[in-house]
Amino acid sequence: MKNSEEKVPFFDNPENVKWILRVFYALCVLLVIADFIVHRHIYVSFEEIPAFYAIYGFIACVVLVVIAKEMRKLVMRSENYYDDRHDESESPEVIDSEQRSSTTTAKDEQQ
Repeated sequence: MKNSEEKVPFFDNPENVKWILRVFYALCVLLVIADFIVHRHIYVSFEEIPAFYAIYGFIACVVLVVIAKEMRKLVMRSENYYDDRHDESESPEVIDSEQRSSTTTAKDEQQ
């Protein structure tokens, strides 16, 4: 096959991406319009604020990202964390095998 005949993945085609974004933006506009039309059964007074749930969702998302960035400092390990652990777990075996070989050599020399 020639390069021009190769099948391009769906999301690699710029026309498809533009089409998907247009549909996404249209859905966003429709949902904002629906927010003013649809009657909501509210429980607290601040739920009456227009686009309250969109604002609440956005703030919650930002807070989650900020918390995750801070938590990363606590739980992040070095790049070769598992390699270091693997090397440490091998070292006692290496020491044991060296001690065994030296002990065997010492016994052989005594005999």
